Amino acid sequence: MEDLANHYGTVIVPARAGKPRDKSAVENHVKIIYTQVFAKLRNRSFFSLSALNSAVEDCVLKLNQTRMQNRSYCRQERFLSCEKHLLLPLPEHRFALKYYAELKIGENGHVYLGRDRHFYSAPSCYIGKKAQVIYTKNLVHIFVGGKQVALHQRSPKQNAYTTLEEHLDARYREFRKRNPAHYLTRANAISPVFSELVQMIFDQKRHPEQLYRTCDGLFRLQRTYSDLFIKACQVAITHRQLRYKFVEGLLITGMVNFPEHQGAQIEKKLPLHENIRNRGYYS
Repeated sequence: MEDLANHYGTVIVPARAGKPRDKSAVENHVKIIYTQVFAKLRNRSFFSLSALNSAVEDCVLKLNQTRMQNRSYCRQERFLSCEKHLLLPLPEHRFALKYYAELKIGENGHVYLGRDRHFYSAPSCYIGKKAQVIYTKNLVHIFVGGKQVALHQRSPKQNAYTTLEEHLDARYREFRKRNPAHYLTRANAISPVFSELVQMIFDQKRHPEQLYRTCDGLFRLQRTYSDLFIKACQVAITHRQLRYKFVEGLLITGMVNFPEHQGAQIEKKLPLHENIRNRGYYS
C-alpha cells in the first residue's frame, strides 16, 4: 500500500477503528450512483460498450451538475474550485507490485533469490554484507545501507547466474584470495585427482566467481570424508558430473564404494524359476 501511494504521489489515510462515520460518505455515494445512474438505465438496451459508456457519462454529468441538498453549489463546481488545480498528471509507467527480501551477499559476490532460484551479482566491496533486495516482475534492485548498488533484469532461468563485469573487481578478489589459482593450489596439495576435478569445474564457466561456492563445498567434504572423497572425485571425473550435489550424494549414500564405480563389471543374471518364460516360449 505504501508503494502504491508513493507511485501516485499521494497519502493513504485509513479509517479510524470503531468509527463507521468515516465510511458513511463513501457508502452513500455508492447509493447515489446506483439510483441516479444504474436505475435510470436498467430498462434500456445497449448493443455496444461505447453506447453504454456514453449513456453512463451523460447520467454522471447530470448528477454532478445538479445542486446538492442544503448546499449552494453542485459537485462539479466544488471539484473545479477546490480540487482540480491540485491534481497531478498520472505517472508515465504503470504501477508494479514490489516484493522484498533481506539477503546476504555471498562469498561469490552474488545474492541468491530463492523465489527464482537465481543468483544476481553485486559489487565485490559489499561481499558479506546484508542487502535489501526489492524485485518486481521485470527488475531486481539490490540496496546496501539504503543505497542502490545493483540493478538487474529479472531472469526466469533457475539455478543460473546474472553477472555484471563491473561487479567483479580484481582488487577485491586478490584481497580475499578468491581466484581459480588459489583453489587449484589448495586442491593439488591434497591430491592431483582433486585438482583435476577443480580444473574441470572452472573450465565450464566464463565467470569463475560463480563457482567459488561449489569449490568451498568440496573442500568441506574433503575434510569430512578424507580418502573416500578422492574416490568420489575420480567417479565425478569419469562420468563428468561436476556438481557438488553429485559428489556429496556419492559420499552420503556410500555409492562411491559400489563395484561399478570401481571399474568392475557386474554380471546380472535372472534367477532360475519354473515360471520364468524365455524366448523359446513364444516360438
